[in-house]
Amino acid sequence: MHASRESEPTSNRTTVERKSERELVVTRTFNGPARLVFEAWTKPELLKRWWAPKSMGISLLSCEADVRAGGKYRFEIGHGDSNPMAFFGRYIEVTPYSRLVWTNEESDDGAVTTVTFAEKGGKTLLVMHELYPSKEALDRAIAGMEGGMTETFTQLDELLVTLGASVGRS
Repeated sequence: MHASRESEPTSNRTTVERKSERELVVTRTFNGPARLVFEAWTKPELLKRWWAPKSMGISLLSCEADVRAGGKYRFEIGHGDSNPMAFFGRYIEVTPYSRLVWTNEESDDGAVTTVTFAEKGGKTLLVMHELYPSKEALDRAIAGMEGGMTETFTQLDELLVTLGASVGRS
């Protein structure tokens, strides 16, 4: 059962594909070197600028990330005065500019997420692989991420343009 969704007419389209009952793979090419894309995923001050889908009125209220093998992270998102939702876990593997692996421990449905960053010609192919504990956990996760991931990746693209310009690149 391979469900594949594609959106965005640009070359930087986000693809989301279910590879098996428990595996989801998301790919996207970003206009920026792997170093910048990796930093955007690992520096709290950068994560705050792209990680939560702005159209939903949500922002990253707090972001703690000890980005090293065994280090922990905790992100809280929310809007207005509603109760924030927390995402937390630990980093299993950190290879600067090429690979991140972490756990998602906020529920029993949490996946192990692996993100790889492959640079080619000044662009970075990002592949995010999520392995869930069950088919049902993945079913619930897909239902919850509809549209949000594409939007946050677009926000990351916009941030990379800003970062690239700030280091003298255009």
